[in-house]
Amino acid sequence: MRLVRSGPLVGMFAQFSVLAAVGAAVGLGTAGWFAGIAYALVTMILLQHGLSSTGLKRYGPADWVTAARTILIGVVAALVVDSLDHAPAVGAIVGLVVVALLLDGVDGQVARRTRSCSAFGARFDMEADSFLLLVLSLYVARSAGWWVLAIGGMRYAFLLGIWSTRWMSGTLPPRYWRKVVAATQGIALVTATAGILPFRVNLVLLLVAFALLVESFGRDVIWLWKDGHPVTRTRVIGRLVPRE
Repeated sequence: MRLVRSGPLVGMFAQFSVLAAVGAAVGLGTAGWFAGIAYALVTMILLQHGLSSTGLKRYGPADWVTAARTILIGVVAALVVDSLDHAPAVGAIVGLVVVALLLDGVDGQVARRTRSCSAFGARFDMEADSFLLLVLSLYVARSAGWWVLAIGGMRYAFLLGIWSTRWMSGTLPPRYWRKVVAATQGIALVTATAGILPFRVNLVLLLVAFALLVESFGRDVIWLWKDGHPVTRTRVIGRLVPRE
């Protein structure tokens, strides 16, 4: 029988509690509740699988910070889905996203200071960031244009490429620029969500963020292609010979 890890279970029940509190404060319709509960259940299952597949028995110190951020993201997702039928609670959405973005810089510091870095923690952090961008893209797309969904969907298109293409399954080298680009997406999307700037300014910010995202993912795809299709510069009968 597979061991049930307590961390994801605690996170699920915490998610329900925060959803109830936010629902009581700003109101949450049926669609929002359904989205929030579904998010909590799916997240718990995925985290249980992630821990068991890496052989970890519990969260590390930094993982608890990421878990707290994940709970906030779940509430944001519920509010965004709820906004499809009701007036959006923009203040609550923006406030929760800002806190989540601030916490994004905390879990890495905690991991380094406690020497508790792990592959699970890095993936946990990355997927939390990706889902937040997807949710914000869904919200902003209704006013700025559906092309904005490409910002939130690009990470998942990249994953689809990894699952379906052998040469994309290689290991990318660390690159700090990815963190800069990810932060830019979050800032641009939360600014557009808040609506504090003129529409054209928000549109420019989103276009710049999208361009940086295309450059970052494009560079990674090119690197993986070259790494998966290496060639030597040795000429044999006038042709390049693939390296075995």
